Amino acid sequence: MPYVPVAELKNYEGKELGSSDWLLIDQKRIDLFAEATGDFQFIHVDPIKAAQTPFGSTIAHGFLSLSLIPKLMETLLVVPEGMTMAINYGLDSVRFIQPVKVDSRVRLKVTLAEVTEKKTGQWLLKAIATLEIEGQARPAFIAEPLSLCFV
Repeated sequence: MPYVPVAELKNYEGKELGSSDWLLIDQKRIDLFAEATGDFQFIHVDPIKAAQTPFGSTIAHGFLSLSLIPKLMETLLVVPEGMTMAINYGLDSVRFIQPVKVDSRVRLKVTLAEVTEKKTGQWLLKAIATLEIEGQARPAFIAEPLSLCFV
């Protein structure tokens, strides 16, 4: 995470912070997510049945894709110097645009949308996170994750 002086946080509002490295979404990752959540819908875990759908293959769970935000964003999001911890504060919005097919590579593009001091020593950072799919013009999703940073 890039650390910046608290007084400079607002200077990053509206600025694109970059893109993460590419991450492969393979069947093993999809199956492990199904196991963790109990969501075994065939479109995610049965390659033979899924091949018969308009997608032509299994696809990642929407919430699997969404759950990648913290990891993919960690090297991009600017945070206040002296931060002792950060917590997931939720999402203002999320729209799933298209599914992530098995064996696709994805990356997260991040813009810092808003910086708000909630209380002394607590900074709420609102980002715009776009999950891009390699070779696709349209993203998998556009979301507005919120991170609460404690200094």
